[in-house]
Amino acid sequence: MVLNMLDIKKLIQGDNRTAAKLITLIENNGDSKQELLSRIYPYTGKAHVIGITGSPGSGKSSLVEELIETARGNNLKVGVIAVDPTSPISGGAFLGDRVRMQKHSLDKNVFIRSMGTRGCLGGLARASKDVIKVLDAYGCNIIIVETVGVGQSEMDVVYYADTTIVVLTPGAGDFIQAIKAGIMEIADIFVINKSDLGDTKKVAGDIEQMLDLNSPSKFKWRPPVVETSTITKEGIDHLWSLINKHLESIKESGEFRNQIRKRLQLELLETVEEKLREYLVKHINQKDDMDKVLDDLADRKTDLYAESDKMIIEALKSLTGEI
Repeated sequence: MVLNMLDIKKLIQGDNRTAAKLITLIENNGDSKQELLSRIYPYTGKAHVIGITGSPGSGKSSLVEELIETARGNNLKVGVIAVDPTSPISGGAFLGDRVRMQKHSLDKNVFIRSMGTRGCLGGLARASKDVIKVLDAYGCNIIIVETVGVGQSEMDVVYYADTTIVVLTPGAGDFIQAIKAGIMEIADIFVINKSDLGDTKKVAGDIEQMLDLNSPSKFKWRPPVVETSTITKEGIDHLWSLINKHLESIKESGEFRNQIRKRLQLELLETVEEKLREYLVKHINQKDDMDKVLDDLADRKTDLYAESDKMIIEALKSLTGEI
């Protein structure tokens, strides 16, 4: 797909179809992706990105739906990235989150995009961080990123969210999994959802005890524990208030700026690594004496580390010659 400059203008003006088209370009890693991200970059950095993670079945999607409704009640434009697991067999994804959020599908100020992980670990899709930028430029005040369902390594959302919410449920043993997964370090707010089922006090107490064991943050933000129910609407307004309070707190302390710098450093390193990898693979595939290298490796005349060092040096010399 060739990038049309009119599309950039229409995106910034808030055109829904253009946003969907450009997100598809990013998901498919189109040739114009870099140009698109470069051109919209000056229009990003304004949205409040909220990460929602937690165990499968904890009611994340229902909670997201309530947050959308609350945000819209405050006249805010909302973008949602709902990540679903991709099947290792068919390569497809169920994308059920879009089905569960149908009540907002006709609201022109709510943009919901379901994305398959496509084999990417970490709870997010590979394109998630770039789709956040598109929705930011599109004019969303709030961008909610819902992960697949947290496991011991599915915590990448913390790198891209300003406020990270961990959703637990009463009586499901989630708090024990939280300790194993290291969630204590990533949560800005703990939500015990489905509080209408009862038995929330024990879970809340266990979380508070674990927080007591942690060293206090120098920014003095202690993750609050909120009990919510999407059935009775209990705690939703309180949660919304805490989300805004957290953003205010990290901005006042200077931590918000630090988070942005860390995020940009991570993305910069990822981008450099990706570009170098692409160039190295291209250079290696064009190597004339590859058959000899493979024969030497097979005959144990050399080793993988020595050959990889040689190839990197050759590729970098070639790259600097092209610049």
